[in-house]
Amino acid sequence: MFTNGNSVLKTGDWVKGKLKNGELIIGFIESQSILDGVVKVTVAKSDNREMLGKTISTLSKNVKKLPLSKAVNKEQILFLIDLALLTGDEAWFIELSSKLNSINELVNVVR
Repeated sequence: MFTNGNSVLKTGDWVKGKLKNGELIIGFIESQSILDGVVKVTVAKSDNREMLGKTISTLSKNVKKLPLSKAVNKEQILFLIDLALLTGDEAWFIELSSKLNSINELVNVVR
């Protein structure tokens, strides 16, 4: 865990950044090297499709921690489920699927 000047970065945090060649990325920190100031980010979104799903190394100063998001509607949860599938995060997928099922049950009760 270390700071990149704006916030404390930890393994598992979602970040966005710009790489040396100008590519934009959004992903989560897979690991970090405090000595080098380097984070390894698994890319979930990028303007370069070849980067998707890859883990890349970049300086911590090149990424910014994303704020925590509280998904409140079905569309947001569906998007996050796709993201969990893309990144292979089974625990997150199960959590989101549970939220989606709760929303669907609530809708069925109201009908």
